[in-house]
Amino acid sequence: MKCRKLPNGKWECYEEGPRDPITNKRNAVRKQAAKKSDAQRKVIKTLEELQSGIDNKTSNRVTFEQVAWGWYEVYGLNGVKNSTIRNRRSSIKTLNKYIGDIAISRINHAVMQNILVDLDKKGLSRSLMDGVKVTANFIFKHAIKHQLRLDNPAAEIVIPRRRITVEEIERTDIQEKYFEEDELQVFLQAAVNFGLSNDKEWFYLMAFTGMRVGELCALKWTDINFDEKTIRITKTMDMPNHNMRNYALTPPKTKKSIRVFDVDDDLMQILKTHKVYQSKIRLKYRKSIADYHDKNFVFCRDNGYPFSSRFVYDRTIRLCKKAGLDKLEGPHILRHTYITMATIAGMDLDTIMNRVGHEDSRTTKSIYTHVTKKMKKDATEQVHNRFGDLFKLQN
Repeated sequence: MKCRKLPNGKWECYEEGPRDPITNKRNAVRKQAAKKSDAQRKVIKTLEELQSGIDNKTSNRVTFEQVAWGWYEVYGLNGVKNSTIRNRRSSIKTLNKYIGDIAISRINHAVMQNILVDLDKKGLSRSLMDGVKVTANFIFKHAIKHQLRLDNPAAEIVIPRRRITVEEIERTDIQEKYFEEDELQVFLQAAVNFGLSNDKEWFYLMAFTGMRVGELCALKWTDINFDEKTIRITKTMDMPNHNMRNYALTPPKTKKSIRVFDVDDDLMQILKTHKVYQSKIRLKYRKSIADYHDKNFVFCRDNGYPFSSRFVYDRTIRLCKKAGLDKLEGPHILRHTYITMATIAGMDLDTIMNRVGHEDSRTTKSIYTHVTKKMKKDATEQVHNRFGDLFKLQN
């Protein structure tokens, strides 16, 4: 590398770069800086970029927003769930507010870290910030792949973690994640006494199978085998904006979620009774409603269209209030409650996870562990209560 001091006091360094792959013309790299070492570093960095195929002229003109939407178009072709695609789109819009018009090559780690810090100050949830971080990682990897930059400035950014208070720890006890036996009884009694259409069927089915609410809403009569007494889960409901006419049935998130499990006679009887009732409604409205949606859903409106997960969520909260329960939770609490009942019934963890369609879940494992420990403690107390008098013999 050749260097010389210019009349203005700056240093200029020069070195031949790789020839243009198309024209074969020489590609001289000249850089100036106040210090000789800085000018040398600039030349070295430019040479590395040229040798790696990075086109500075292009990368300095292409904005983050252009790269982001380019990646987004490809991402949607990979069989990703619609809900995930919507979340990625939302994250891109968030990122664009900060760096959308900045050249993709000029964004550094500090800029990306400051975005998360600012989002945290604005009160954005950790899950949403995690979505922003993951999406940014995808976009910068896409930029590297297309030779628009060498590194990923989002790779090591940290999501701010607020220190949890004692009060929050006490409020998030594992027992808050599920109904105790007496609470479940009160809740289901409320479903019978105060339940609206479909309430009893929904909540008994979720409480005694552990299925997800999206799986419940997507359930069709062809998924229920009355002879074998089994239910098959192969899909989940995706209904953006809770618009019943704008829904999609999508495959479950993981292969483990696709499953068949057996159910008891009482639950089957509830479903048989519901099918008879639904058949009457179908005959009543199919001819009178112009756009009757005849898609064989187990749970549907009078016009045949399915329900959204949000609709079932609101019904769950309503019944929690009617039952006078302190736990005002959505349908997921019934899924967790099923895990506790299965544990108490002696079902092993692997079997439970297969039945609820989990490959790996900290919540499932923590509930199982908690209930198992509680059962062991209760067993110890029961033995002592039954045979504790024997300690008196030593006096």
